[in-house]
Amino acid sequence: MTQTLEAGTTDRIKMFKAAPELYSAMMTLSEASIKDVDPVIGELIKIRASQINRCAFCLDMHTRDARKAGETEQRLALVAAWEEAGDLFTERERAALALAEAITEVAGRGAVGDEVYRRAAEVFTDRELAQVIAMTVTINAWNRINLAAPQPFPRR
Repeated sequence: MTQTLEAGTTDRIKMFKAAPELYSAMMTLSEASIKDVDPVIGELIKIRASQINRCAFCLDMHTRDARKAGETEQRLALVAAWEEAGDLFTERERAALALAEAITEVAGRGAVGDEVYRRAAEVFTDRELAQVIAMTVTINAWNRINLAAPQPFPRR
């Protein structure tokens, strides 16, 4: 069964108004995790995790950010099926997406598999890999915060 946020719902806590230090801590981690990773790869990670977690607010935000970073409509449409998209995604993007999926779905899959990790470690420096992992963990936290205490996404 799917649950949706009703328009105008106001009975959920405003997390970051109630505890602004939490927002500050989340932003610090978010900013640290993007320093050396290609911005397009970062947005692809955030989009894929947000698709899996079904976070409309984050999907809306990060698809807009990806477009601003130069991402194409075709690639945005195919992020959910990146494995079947052939060479539309680079080796680095595929490694990042596989790792992001494994981390995001850890409750169902168990630990990140050695092959997924090895692929990512082959194409990213240690620093980049640390940031890809942190970025994935951070977007998962943002998704879960928004699913627990939803913010309505802007209608355009």
